[in-house]
Amino acid sequence: MNWAEIITLLAAAAAAGAVNAIAGGGTLITFPVLILFGVPPVIANATSTLSLVVGVFGGFFGFRKLIAEIRPWIPAFLPISLVGGWIGSFLLTHGKSETFSKLVPYLILFATILFMLQGVVRKLVAQKASDELVAGHNDPPSWGMAVLPAVFFQFLVSIYGGYFGAGIGILMLATFGMMGFSNIHRMNALKNLIGGLINVVAAVWFTVSGLIDWPRMAVMAVGALAGYYLGATYSQKLPQSMVRHMITAIGLIITAVMFWKLR
Repeated sequence: MNWAEIITLLAAAAAAGAVNAIAGGGTLITFPVLILFGVPPVIANATSTLSLVVGVFGGFFGFRKLIAEIRPWIPAFLPISLVGGWIGSFLLTHGKSETFSKLVPYLILFATILFMLQGVVRKLVAQKASDELVAGHNDPPSWGMAVLPAVFFQFLVSIYGGYFGAGIGILMLATFGMMGFSNIHRMNALKNLIGGLINVVAAVWFTVSGLIDWPRMAVMAVGALAGYYLGATYSQKLPQSMVRHMITAIGLIITAVMFWKLR
């Protein structure tokens, strides 16, 4: 690697880490940059995944004050997410991706629209009164019938996360919103924790399979660590409405990029 590539990889990983901490979709930054420097696609995906996994710990530290508030929900999502993450990473190394890849843009677009409309949907199904949605009362939500379909959907999301993962954060935020979460910072903390562990499973599988470009991974991990920490820390200082607008914008951009790739 020359200095131009090192600086580019650092910047791309830092931007991806910040985007992942806020909404998700950082893979769409790191993956193309690795391809640009001649890394084969499967190795680029594996290297990107591992570098962003290292960066996730910066996000954990940035959201550390919220971990106690989301702890009751970790047992519901963690086991199924780890299993799904392994299945997705196995499919990447052993299966064909054409049909699944074509569904990804529609899935992310659906999740983005769902995230945009979640307040209206919650109101229609009477999960919360409108004043509670605005104030964030009773959040996180209590256990209820919404948990089982949410856990099943999270299983599907985790398979996709282990396979490729671009936009996985948008999908999880939509899931949590439909369950009744209204505090975007708690939703982001839970999303970063679960999504990070999905990527850990995938990264371990990719490492065992010998798919990591270690020099480039090391450079990108430094950038991702800084990006995750900055994104997690400073997003909590912004108004929740602004963070929601940022997440929606990122989701729409990811959707447009994915459709463009399939043209």
